[in-house]
Amino acid sequence: MKHPESLPSLVFADADGNINDFPELGMTGMSGSHFLPPELNDLIPLPEGSELFTLPGRLPVGWDFDSREPVLLTEHPWDEGNTSVNAVAAFIAPAHTSILSSSYQTQKDAPRLPLFAYTAVGWKDDQFWVPAFRSDEDVRQDFSQYSREDVERRTALKLKAHRDNRLIQHLGKCCLTYGCPAARNYFLERWEAPLPTSPVCNARCLGCISLQESGICSSQERITFVPTVKELCEIAIPHLKKAPNPVVSYGQGCEGEPLMQSKVLRESIIQMREATDLGTINLNSNASLPEQVKELAAVGLDSLRISLNSAQESCYNSYYRPKSYCFDDVKRSIDMMKDAGRFVSFNYFVLPGFTDSDEEFIALSNLVASHPPDFIQLRNLNIDPEWYFETVWGKPHPLSEGITPWLDRLKARFPELGFGYFNPNVHPAQKKEKYDKS
Repeated sequence: MKHPESLPSLVFADADGNINDFPELGMTGMSGSHFLPPELNDLIPLPEGSELFTLPGRLPVGWDFDSREPVLLTEHPWDEGNTSVNAVAAFIAPAHTSILSSSYQTQKDAPRLPLFAYTAVGWKDDQFWVPAFRSDEDVRQDFSQYSREDVERRTALKLKAHRDNRLIQHLGKCCLTYGCPAARNYFLERWEAPLPTSPVCNARCLGCISLQESGICSSQERITFVPTVKELCEIAIPHLKKAPNPVVSYGQGCEGEPLMQSKVLRESIIQMREATDLGTINLNSNASLPEQVKELAAVGLDSLRISLNSAQESCYNSYYRPKSYCFDDVKRSIDMMKDAGRFVSFNYFVLPGFTDSDEEFIALSNLVASHPPDFIQLRNLNIDPEWYFETVWGKPHPLSEGITPWLDRLKARFPELGFGYFNPNVHPAQKKEKYDKS
């Protein structure tokens, strides 16, 4: 019996990587270790700019509507000469947050998954569907906003004009090799521009995308030098003066912890603010050094975005593995920024089954109540989900409430708290501007 027309079909990959749908089973997602079909109102068409991944050594799990149970697909359902199958996941485009992870059963000796987020995906009405929602209306990293030819042309021109600026050359590689949306926007002279600064870090994050000790291939290459103040300002000052809705941000995926270079940050912020009072100067950070945060706020740092996988200290420590700071330092940094009248957001990593658990909701609510941020950015956690649960939680947990009810409950409890995906422009004269969709 075929499943009801309302639910997308299970998709799987064959031995050659071709993706097929299997109409006899419905799509299934995972919340922690629990398999379940998605709620229909949680499904959206796969956003433009998303990617599909095949998951090696992982058998797909679908939903049997006769037994109302998850079912393992162990071989190709109709190609007897090509029996091998693998699960499929979506890496959804920026500004979207996942509700369910891809569902699969990992086989013996399967490789650990690379550092991406793995959202469930199904097929219906000639298109792919995912359980997710748009968490920010800003279009600054939308696929539709980029022309490859324009990006390549303008990047080449700027690289040629700034051959002696190592940071601009580094961002050129980020743009052209890794497709970094922030680097693209810098070369297109709009919105948020990146300012990576630090080749070192005081944490050893499980999900660090620029340096791995575990044998996982890093997603991108870490910067190998500390930029000079001149190199930073040569990027930031023109961007703040001329770009629409300008934000410049220290702390990128291609670096360690920018607070480790606080002297360079401080002097560059001073020079930026001597040159212009426009735009937002932001720091993406682990917020490990509160005294340095205080100094930066005093000289003109407008906003601090603090990366958090969890508000539970034990889970935070298991993921970040801090070298020379503790979770109390993170809380103190929040207080330092708020005491200075500055903007604070959490870069909160979302993983279905963990983020929406009772323990995590209570811990996050307590943190927000005692050290209130202004904003929470709902970012998908880029990590092998099973590895995360084994390392960070280490034991089975009951089925959680679901990402959508979790978010509704959080919004009801903290009605003044903002939610989104990107760093907002918090400059008093500009923060209410809309991003140009042309």
